[in-house]
Amino acid sequence: MKQRVEIVKRIMDSNEQLAQQNRQKLDQNQVFAINVMASPGAGKTTFILQTIKGLPENMRLGVIEGDTAPVTIDADKITAAGMPAVQINTGGDCHLDANMVGLAIDQLDLQDIDLLLIENVGNLICPAGFALGNHANILISSTPEGDDKPYKYPNIYRGIDVLIINKTDLLPHLDFDMDYFREGVEILNPGLKTFAVSAKTGEGFDQWLAWLEEKVSENQA
Repeated sequence: MKQRVEIVKRIMDSNEQLAQQNRQKLDQNQVFAINVMASPGAGKTTFILQTIKGLPENMRLGVIEGDTAPVTIDADKITAAGMPAVQINTGGDCHLDANMVGLAIDQLDLQDIDLLLIENVGNLICPAGFALGNHANILISSTPEGDDKPYKYPNIYRGIDVLIINKTDLLPHLDFDMDYFREGVEILNPGLKTFAVSAKTGEGFDQWLAWLEEKVSENQA
């Protein structure tokens, strides 16, 4: 058991060092990067596309897409929207790590990017434990998943900077207790910045986009 603990510690220490190198590259080029996490089907790609649509035309974006299989469905949607995108195949791993992201960053021209969106693998456990070098961690929690997710997956809620409650357009059709959900989040991450949106209709995106634009501007100041 002791040997296993030491091996895990070396892996995490190595990942942290690579994450710091990624952050240095991003900061040197004044690129603000966010790590977008969610469970499968929460609407990450649709959320990213709606975000791209709502941002100012002069804001230069790049996207890194993480998938467990060598498919380019999500990356193709991003490039079709006119954004540079790099696809990462994790080979079955349930998360991105700093090495994967670093290799993807090297394929992008950071001097032509203001905002980098990193779409992590759909999972509520693994991504929470691996630093990537980004500036903010975003979690998308969709209403059809249920209002008990903060209670079942506390670690990922503790380590995020922004919570997106997606698919609010479905609330009239669901048994989703928003107060119960928010109470669970507040216990884990008091005062967490939260935006309730519908990536399908665009409802609620104004405040999210304003926050994001402010952070990008601060990063470039």
